[in-house]
Amino acid sequence: MKIDVYTLAIDGSTYDGSVAVLLGSKVVAERTLKREEGAVARAEKGDKLMPAIAECLAEARIRREGIERIICGSGPGSFTSLRVAASVAKGLAVGLGVSLYAVPSLALSVTGVQPPLPSGEYLSVLDAMRGDFHAARVTKPLWPTPGSPRPLTPADPTSIFLDPRTIEVGPSTIISRAQLDELRIHRSATRIVGPGQEVDAHPRARGAAPIYEWIVRRGPVDLASWEPDYGRLAEAQVRWEAAHGRKLTT
Repeated sequence: MKIDVYTLAIDGSTYDGSVAVLLGSKVVAERTLKREEGAVARAEKGDKLMPAIAECLAEARIRREGIERIICGSGPGSFTSLRVAASVAKGLAVGLGVSLYAVPSLALSVTGVQPPLPSGEYLSVLDAMRGDFHAARVTKPLWPTPGSPRPLTPADPTSIFLDPRTIEVGPSTIISRAQLDELRIHRSATRIVGPGQEVDAHPRARGAAPIYEWIVRRGPVDLASWEPDYGRLAEAQVRWEAAHGRKLTT
């Protein structure tokens, strides 16, 4: 498995999406898609994603043909933003003839924080609208610090370190604000990560870098069938079904 190759990472789970170019597990360029004051977030995402990718490639001093892998945040999150990011990622993967890898966006909230969060168990959350939150438990193992004399792994009986290229991500679920408040009160050992939470963080494409090998080892997705995990139906579909009293079919 080739590791030190250029990878384009994209996440669109929130309206403030992000792009990063990695060389192996090193971030060489990144952009966050901050929207203009008063602008409509949904309308801007498609207009800003491709220019952000072009800026990252220019900063990294590589052409599109230099990208050998693409990583895309798989959600859950904003239906529209996820769909735009996934469409761009799939289109580039097909056009460049490279593999596409998916990573849970809730994990990118934990691994993308700067400076890096300490090892431990986190509850990563994102707004799911209607007073609810997407949530997943993310466990970050005790990674060796820079300058460690050798990799420390579970195979070493004297080591307390787990594989530094591994992270544990539980299944995503939807919880209410009341449930989140209850968890905040009674699970003090588990820090909550998310916009406006104890650790105020959004999913960031740069979060693919620390767990790059873990992502690649999981294998690429099937380009013909893969879609992100939206977590729940789009708000527009929910309103349509409520107004018409029946399910919307495709």
